[in-house]
Amino acid sequence: MKKFIVGGLLLIVIIIAAGLSYLKLGLPNVGAPEDIKITATPEMIARGKYLANHVAVCIDCHSTRNWSRFSGPPLSGTEGKGGDIFSRDFGFPGNFYAKNITPAGIGHWTDGELLRAISTGVNKDGKAIFPVMPYHNYGRMAKEDLLAIIAYIRTLPSIANQVPDAEIDFPMSFIINTIPAKADFQPLPLKEKTIDYGAYLVNAAGCIECHTNVEKGKRIPGMDFAGGRIFDMPGKRIVSSNITPDKETGIGYWTEEAFIAKFKSFADTSKLQQYNDSEDYQSIMPWSMYAGMDSSDLSAMYAYLKTLKPISNKVVANPN
Repeated sequence: MKKFIVGGLLLIVIIIAAGLSYLKLGLPNVGAPEDIKITATPEMIARGKYLANHVAVCIDCHSTRNWSRFSGPPLSGTEGKGGDIFSRDFGFPGNFYAKNITPAGIGHWTDGELLRAISTGVNKDGKAIFPVMPYHNYGRMAKEDLLAIIAYIRTLPSIANQVPDAEIDFPMSFIINTIPAKADFQPLPLKEKTIDYGAYLVNAAGCIECHTNVEKGKRIPGMDFAGGRIFDMPGKRIVSSNITPDKETGIGYWTEEAFIAKFKSFADTSKLQQYNDSEDYQSIMPWSMYAGMDSSDLSAMYAYLKTLKPISNKVVANPN
């Protein structure tokens, strides 16, 4: 009987060890990077610049943000240098750092390796990237748009900035390898198909990530875009807004003109209010970057958001 128990326990240990070994060594499995070389055109670079700065806002996280101003606009001269930390203090399972995406940081990456990282969450070395960067969203963008972003970041001024490796807590150090997924590139909708194009932009901007509440790191079913996600910053708690078309707690009463004007009002970063203490209104949303979006694109996003199911969820954006 004792031998049977010992044998059973040994079998369990072997199974667990095999499972952990698979998580650590067998995953992530999204395939090899494509063997591609981008031939950039001025038009492609311009498209990439627009997307990286005003839609997917890559430059937001991969620069130094000035948190002495409302919404933390990126500091001029730091574009792409990386180093922003998403830490345990913010509720993350470890410390994660935005990488240097200037040529000093990714100059030795191939275009295929960059495409795989952006669209699947697997880096040059085959390691999983924690989804602070919403690569699941980017993996559903048009491939030509991602190539345009890559073409643009290749043009950034090179900034020497050594960024630390992530420090991942257990068990996320194993779970992280299950998160990357193969890209599912989608065709770029025609602008004339306003709602479809708006849905594409909302996905590219990652709106659902911040504007949906989570439990244990996973979005709560049925609460998409209803806000309520908490972001604890040092000395300040920020809660995301409800952007469903609910008339009492969302944007149901917002007109298209008001929606566009809200974004455009933050275009001049010199006019952004000073943030001095926790009593001041603050937001993690990079308003000044989204302010550079074309009005027609903002209009399309508004049209799509108005088609969502209204969800009643009253949110206090700055509760303290």
